[in-house]
Amino acid sequence: MSESEIPPDGRPVDVYLDLLRIRMDTEDYRLLLRLVEPVLRAIEEHHLSGLDVALDGGDEELPQEVRDEAALVIATAVTGRMDNEVVELDVDENGPVRVVTDATTAADPSRLDEIAGYIRERHRQNDELRGIAEASGLPTDF
Repeated sequence: MSESEIPPDGRPVDVYLDLLRIRMDTEDYRLLLRLVEPVLRAIEEHHLSGLDVALDGGDEELPQEVRDEAALVIATAVTGRMDNEVVELDVDENGPVRVVTDATTAADPSRLDEIAGYIRERHRQNDELRGIAEASGLPTDF
């Protein structure tokens, strides 16, 4: 859907949610709403700082499609764009990492390699910080 197809009074995220409501299984859509409603509310109220969004399902197993769509709904709400995509990047021996990016970046292998490099570096830094915290007797669950 292009920007010109969005109704003048509609937010892209609302249009995207309407499309998902039509396309998704009813139970999956309800699950999706439970995941994204607190985030959408925080975005609308400008209270994003300190908000922790876990799309891994916590105690319940979430279908990958629901997790991906939740990430795309949040990205649409933040960016106002509906051309976001979920891409899977191989970053280290821990397995692939899924990230949301715009369609142009998703189609650019060199840019995706660059993003994977940033993620690898972040993992390395986190491991280093965990080691420092552990040696200092501090919590390591950051």
